[in-house]
Amino acid sequence: MDSLSSLLQADKIDELRTRLANMIPADAANALEELDIEQIFVVFHLLPKDLSAAIFTYLSPDLHVKMVEALGSQEMTDIVNRLKVDDAVDFLDELPANMVNAILANTRPEMRASINSVLNYPEDSAGSLMTCEYVFLPEYLTAGEALAQIRQKGIDKETIYTCYVTTPKRVLKGAVSLRQILLSPNSRPVSELMSPTVISANTHESQEEVSRKFQEYDLIALPVVDNENRIVGIITIDDVVDVIVAMNTENIEKMAALRPAEDEYMKTGVLKLASNRIVWLLFMMLSATFTGMIISNFQGLLSQMVILASFIPMLMDTGGNCGSQSATLIIRGMAVGEIDPSCWYKVVWKEFRIGIIVGVALGVVNLLRIFLFMKDVNFAVDLTVTATLFCTIITAKILGCLLPMLAKVMKLDPALMASPMITTCVDAITLMLYFTIARSVLL
Repeated sequence: MDSLSSLLQADKIDELRTRLANMIPADAANALEELDIEQIFVVFHLLPKDLSAAIFTYLSPDLHVKMVEALGSQEMTDIVNRLKVDDAVDFLDELPANMVNAILANTRPEMRASINSVLNYPEDSAGSLMTCEYVFLPEYLTAGEALAQIRQKGIDKETIYTCYVTTPKRVLKGAVSLRQILLSPNSRPVSELMSPTVISANTHESQEEVSRKFQEYDLIALPVVDNENRIVGIITIDDVVDVIVAMNTENIEKMAALRPAEDEYMKTGVLKLASNRIVWLLFMMLSATFTGMIISNFQGLLSQMVILASFIPMLMDTGGNCGSQSATLIIRGMAVGEIDPSCWYKVVWKEFRIGIIVGVALGVVNLLRIFLFMKDVNFAVDLTVTATLFCTIITAKILGCLLPMLAKVMKLDPALMASPMITTCVDAITLMLYFTIARSVLL
């Protein structure tokens, strides 16, 4: 099959249009990304406006900016006028302020009002994620009247599967599915069909909380209301998936001691990637000064029992791994709403018991390992290492659950307390425990 570039070069315009029209818009956008920028402009001029708007939504942010710079303001306005409000907001968020103003100046008044209403909400709020394109039904309608209104107004809405029942002042009263309306007698009032219990989000609610509601209640759409419970928009599942992906990516980067990147890996410059890593690496390198100071303070003990030094890496690695395991589970539990920091004592008690079980298991194996395979190590040293291992595991488990919850209470991102931070703290505590136990047992 000929590529899009080959079709352009062969001037097979009709075949090109047909090919793109038969593709899913996201796949068509991926195919266009392979073309030169000049070829992309040509394709967009050849495509029907509705098709070009559908494909435009899925193009990369970099390409969006280039197209705005190259295409005329009228052409860009035509594209924006055909986008869904939430897609238009996402697109405009990528552009400099002067470009946004130029495009909005020529946008349809109702479209401009909807976009501005969303753009005025805080960046990470439900209001900034919502779309104003939804179906609402006055509570006095019958099922037949409601169906007629859906046919009339639903053609350009984000979704019609769930409709929201409101008072004349748009106060949210309930929700009704299209299925219920279709299967009910035409004369039955919508107020009898609706469910009065509706899960909703406030305009200033965090997007993290919104995604949690979608997961907990298996939603495909969520109404957004103001402080007076008036519906102002809805959030659909496709937008929430994007939020979840972005949040997970950010958390993974923070847990790996990276500053979150704004662009994809392959589209981010080497200097930017290096600067994202250097800050935390410098912090962890400088924090290792404390472990060095601890070792220096116990030089006398190490000079008398040189064998002790050989067990330091194993103890520190085990402690760091145990702490990271606990921290990862607690961070994930808080992110999905399974763990509340106010119940910290329950979490600590559970991790303490886990630490005892893990500590005993690893301690027994370590005791036998040294006794059977390291004949030059006396039993007192074996006992010292094993006791330190046991205490380190319990301490690491408790720290691993406490630090993320402490960060949450302090309004910090719990992901900051993941592997690198936990390991740094546990390393220092492990050395203190090790040398304290060794001095008590061996001297």
